[in-house]
Amino acid sequence: MPSSEFNHNEQYDEETLTIVDEDGRSLPCYIEQSLEVDHLTYLLLVPVDIPVIIMTINQDSEDELEAAVLDDEEAIAEIFDNAKAVLAEQNLYLHHTAYTLTATGELPPIEEEQVLTLDSGEDDDEIEEELQSLCYFFHADQKYGIYTPLTPLLFFARYDAENRLELVSPDQENLLPILEELLSEE
Repeated sequence: MPSSEFNHNEQYDEETLTIVDEDGRSLPCYIEQSLEVDHLTYLLLVPVDIPVIIMTINQDSEDELEAAVLDDEEAIAEIFDNAKAVLAEQNLYLHHTAYTLTATGELPPIEEEQVLTLDSGEDDDEIEEELQSLCYFFHADQKYGIYTPLTPLLFFARYDAENRLELVSPDQENLLPILEELLSEE
């Protein structure tokens, strides 16, 4: 994962850091957990605002819904203003932040018919993720949906030898045991 710049953020009551990506976008995060291992501090971070994803929605002839996460930056930029306007009608305000889109405002109550379950499509270790539907809109004859994950979006980070914070992957340098310990402390 690319390095990020982190700053202490005084705006929030709880301890937070702001992740800044290579494009200069920021994402304020709460520090959920921290752990020192071998003179390095590892952190588990959760965005302050509501993470959202935009998906393309296609309906086939058998009433089956096909949804795909829109992660192409150019495609997101093209539909961003429409998505922002549609979310604003729900009193939610869309932001193009680092590593994920986020929204501010109050989420509507979760209703079972508004939950979309995605599976990874991998047969062996099938991972399901539940998303709450926030709204739909059309752009250039394509239907889009805006969703928020029902499970928290987590970022794993550590201070490097120069005391800079960087995002890290649990696969990197066998960090999975450290991540598991951070998760078990919740």
